Amino acid sequence: MARVAVVTGGTRGIGEAISLVLQEQGFTVVANYAGNVEKAKAFTERTGIPAVRWDVGDHETTFHNCVDIAARFGPIDVVVNNAGVTRDGVLHKMSFDDWNEVMRINLGGCFNMAKATFPGMRDRGWGRIINIGSINGQAGQYGQVNYAAAKSGIHGFTKALAQEGAKFGVTVNAIAPGYIDTDMVAAVPAPVLEKIVAKIPVGRLGHAEEIARGVAFLASEEAGFVTGSTMSINGGQHMY
Repeated sequence: MARVAVVTGGTRGIGEAISLVLQEQGFTVVANYAGNVEKAKAFTERTGIPAVRWDVGDHETTFHNCVDIAARFGPIDVVVNNAGVTRDGVLHKMSFDDWNEVMRINLGGCFNMAKATFPGMRDRGWGRIINIGSINGQAGQYGQVNYAAAKSGIHGFTKALAQEGAKFGVTVNAIAPGYIDTDMVAAVPAPVLEKIVAKIPVGRLGHAEEIARGVAFLASEEAGFVTGSTMSINGGQHMY
């Protein structure tokens, strides 16, 4: 029986690429989304991957949806915490709501998904939790104190939970993407984007599929000795 993988924010951009690669690897994939119903419907029609709408920042809703997914498709063995939002602005102009929403979804969503699925993984003796961080959570970014804090928090969350899961066969890892050619990055003004690319040693933006292949490895049987790690996929833009 195929293992079940849930990808949050899994119908667009990096999340869509992750959903497709895991499907290719033989997982039964369920994609979470929070926004556009029509685009999610088109995603399911195109890929055959069911899409379920809920806000991962809502603790109770996340728990109930994970229970429902397990009842419909089988126990959840792989979680990819990819869902995230931005509410950029310098601190002196940032509202509490802009801070709180990013923390609630980007970091709180990781907690909510893990809380709903980690106990079952632990009981079954196998599981994979893969959290999508960011280069900006490692290096910081002007105008993103909320986003950088949430993504940095994801890296700490990963290392702590990895220690709890290790002896039960549950690995917890993170991937920190650099600048990837998604719709979000495409919206950056051309002159700004040129300056960003100029700082990337390989000389280009990354592709969503490159992040997805990293996820596929961490979700595999072969990655059982990898836990508590952060895989940086950023073209050499930030190294440490």
